[in-house]
Amino acid sequence: MRHHAVKHSFGRKTGPRIALIRGLVMALVESERIKTTVEKAKELRRHVERAITLGKKGTLHSRRLLISRYPQEETVAKIMDNIAKRFSQRPGGYTRIVKLGPRPGDNADMAYIEFVDFEKTSSTEKNKAAESKDQVKVLRKQKIKRSRVVAKSKKRVRMMKVSSRKANLQ
Repeated sequence: MRHHAVKHSFGRKTGPRIALIRGLVMALVESERIKTTVEKAKELRRHVERAITLGKKGTLHSRRLLISRYPQEETVAKIMDNIAKRFSQRPGGYTRIVKLGPRPGDNADMAYIEFVDFEKTSSTEKNKAAESKDQVKVLRKQKIKRSRVVAKSKKRVRMMKVSSRKANLQ
């Protein structure tokens, strides 16, 4: 019987399930918004909110507990120093789940899980990203043109060698 069982197995054994949760927590803390299935998002919310609540205590003991659960020290530092301070006045409910609909491949329900104070990138940041992409495209075109010129000159050299060999044979 499943009385008071609070974990979801996701069809995995203990080790892979722990690795999955650790990876999801570290990804969410790093990018502050990830896209995953609804079931994984609901399970992930439990772990992230407990981690932030531990981080709000700010003690050495809580830092060591977080490091034992999530071995990446950058993740723990971000939880303790950045995220816990942002939510210091909030008693709980640090994340939200936004449902997106079914995934085309296997029809699994997808969702975004993000921190409550997450803001989408502004239009100026999008414009900067688009400009940098345009610059990359221009550089690629220039590189392609250069490679074509080099290829033409190599072909010209080969043709000259072939013609000189023919002349020497006669």
